[in-house]
Amino acid sequence: MGVHSADAPQWFLSAFVRTCRGAGATASEEAVRAVGEELIERWSEADRHFHNLRHLAAVLHRVDELAHETHEPDLVRLAAWYHGAIFDADRKIAYATRGGEQTTLSAELARSQLADLGVPAKAAARVGELVDTLARHKAVPGDFDSAVLNDADLGMLAAEPQRYKEYVAAIRAEYAHIPLSDYLDARIKVLGKLLGRSPLYVSPLGATWEEPARQNLDAELHRLVKERRRLGEEATAGPARQ
Repeated sequence: MGVHSADAPQWFLSAFVRTCRGAGATASEEAVRAVGEELIERWSEADRHFHNLRHLAAVLHRVDELAHETHEPDLVRLAAWYHGAIFDADRKIAYATRGGEQTTLSAELARSQLADLGVPAKAAARVGELVDTLARHKAVPGDFDSAVLNDADLGMLAAEPQRYKEYVAAIRAEYAHIPLSDYLDARIKVLGKLLGRSPLYVSPLGATWEEPARQNLDAELHRLVKERRRLGEEATAGPARQ
């Protein structure tokens, strides 16, 4: 599902190189391109049903839509490139459902690789900081770059209903190894947290996505709660039939 590295449009690599230069990278063209190619490979891993190149392209597109609201657009774009560079379904779902803060592996990768490419230390650290804010999809208050990045990443929630259904199916496919009951519990918790936010989107343009996103989330939550209740009833009734 989605675009694979061998089929990735050429613009991915040229866009990464251009963005790195905009962020101050001083490394050779070959070195920058090598890191870009590695990132494209990461986003093309076979077990990525949603967090793949298609998702990356969508987030980059939405960042461009909102770029006039940012202070450092190239750093926001780099954070988009790195926000899912390292993807582990078990780790991600655990992180999303527990309290506390921690740096993410993707943020650590961003800081390391960008520093190696000659991006100024302050800028590389800033990219890592932005990536970390996406771990909980919660922008830092008053931070416009964080707001744009988070809104861009959550933009899929406002998709038209059929596309949203495809997104939901792709997310489940990424967590297919997790028992259904456990997945439902975790997903219900995530949806509840998202719906509990007011507002969901914090950038001015992103705010236009609020209503359709809440409609999608609310419909999914009602469906999953109903499905979870049915599973519980079946589990309870099962032994009684024997």
